[in-house]
Amino acid sequence: MYLKSVAAKIFARSIVKRDLKWIKNPVETQQKVFEDLIASAKNTAFGKDHGFENIRSFTDYASKVPIRDYEALKPYVDKVVAGKEDILWPGKPLYFAKTSGTTSGAKYIPITRDSMPSHVNAARNAILHYIYETGNARFVDGKMIFLQGSPEMSEKNGIKTGRLSGIVAHYVPGYLQKNRMPTWETNCIDDWEKKVDAIVAETRSKNMSVISGIPPWVQMYFERLLQATGKKTVKEIFKHFDLFIYGGVNFEPYKNTFKKLIGHDIDSIELYPASEGFFAFQDKQHEKGMLLLLNSGIFYEFVKADEFFDEDPKRYTIGEVAKNVNYVMLVSTNAGLWSYNVGDTVQFTCTQPYRVVVTGRIKHFISAFGEHVIGKEVDEAMALALSQCDAKVNEFTVAPQINPTSGLPFHEWFIEFGQLPENNMAFAERLDSALQEQNSYYMDLITGKVLSPLKITVVPPGGFNEYMRSQGKLGGQNKLPRLSNDRKIADALTGTYV
Repeated sequence: MYLKSVAAKIFARSIVKRDLKWIKNPVETQQKVFEDLIASAKNTAFGKDHGFENIRSFTDYASKVPIRDYEALKPYVDKVVAGKEDILWPGKPLYFAKTSGTTSGAKYIPITRDSMPSHVNAARNAILHYIYETGNARFVDGKMIFLQGSPEMSEKNGIKTGRLSGIVAHYVPGYLQKNRMPTWETNCIDDWEKKVDAIVAETRSKNMSVISGIPPWVQMYFERLLQATGKKTVKEIFKHFDLFIYGGVNFEPYKNTFKKLIGHDIDSIELYPASEGFFAFQDKQHEKGMLLLLNSGIFYEFVKADEFFDEDPKRYTIGEVAKNVNYVMLVSTNAGLWSYNVGDTVQFTCTQPYRVVVTGRIKHFISAFGEHVIGKEVDEAMALALSQCDAKVNEFTVAPQINPTSGLPFHEWFIEFGQLPENNMAFAERLDSALQEQNSYYMDLITGKVLSPLKITVVPPGGFNEYMRSQGKLGGQNKLPRLSNDRKIADALTGTYV
């Protein structure tokens, strides 16, 4: 066993032992985070505007600080972007994580000296928890691919600005720098397809042991790799490839495709990072859900998704949540976000300790007829349908068809197949049945003849990539919305790519 592997196991034991202290005391841990956040920010512009000096409890806080999304917080963020100090958090941020917005255009999410370590340490600790649980540390001696955004940054009034994954790239510890791939120069290539080809050229002959990235983009890398080498499976090329680390989208619909591409199942770690904070990671290989990080400078609130748009919805703290309820997650952070709606919906799979699965986006659902279908349900329906046939799916999205040329309305599934099903109609029936199993409201609409069963529109190979390119969102950390309550994406696909 190599020295680095031995050291990793020792370090893993130390980190897990330390983490158990807060894992076993979740409510107390969150209370301390809450108190520290309020005390630290009471003299900021936001703290003064919202009476932080007089806050003694969460009830006080909730009465003074409303739920906000980026657009509502933007007047404060604009002052920070303009270079002013002590607005949302003491001093100035270290970075802005720049993301693409909707109604507000580009978003500038602050990352501070206090919040930056949690982004770095959480990713590290996810791997250490895996090492501690499995005893597998041999992969630390091999090469590691991180498919991520460019580390190049611009500046906004003296504050460095870039994509989150590019910012984090500057914090890879020294002991991993020799293992890390691709090279800095390749990572800086903006054109995603050129970047993937360059990564293939650099890595095809290396001893790759860990590969990390968003599943659809890793899939593209695997396909280009097999095409370039003439091999049938990734495992033929990388014999020591042991671990896949991913986040951003549900892996279930991709699992069969990855198994075929790789050659067999391998261990994986799911992460839940965002520009607003690193929220959770998978701490157990055989437990559903990711461990919610309660000690990393983030105070969590939860609102039931079906009450979120009420005038004054109840806000739950960590000790009040229940399993299998769909919640909108709010965060207050040591980067200066306050009761901030990150846009995600989550469910707790466990409360001892607190583990979550991401179920979708509060703005990404289909409820044109009151069915309220969410991302988790279409992902699980697809995974179930794929488990019953030999088809492979590269990507898909779903939209309602409210005004069909004939017949009842229906849900239209745009699917790019890696391998077509033998019988497209039979596959559609399986998919519809699986969705009915996931969502009783949808089942009632089908059985009540309000909706007709779903219809599949086949997207040709590369169609979704072309669509994402047309939106300036090909590659990196960009994700295709899994479902929409309108036909903006559907109509763009129908008009150009289908």
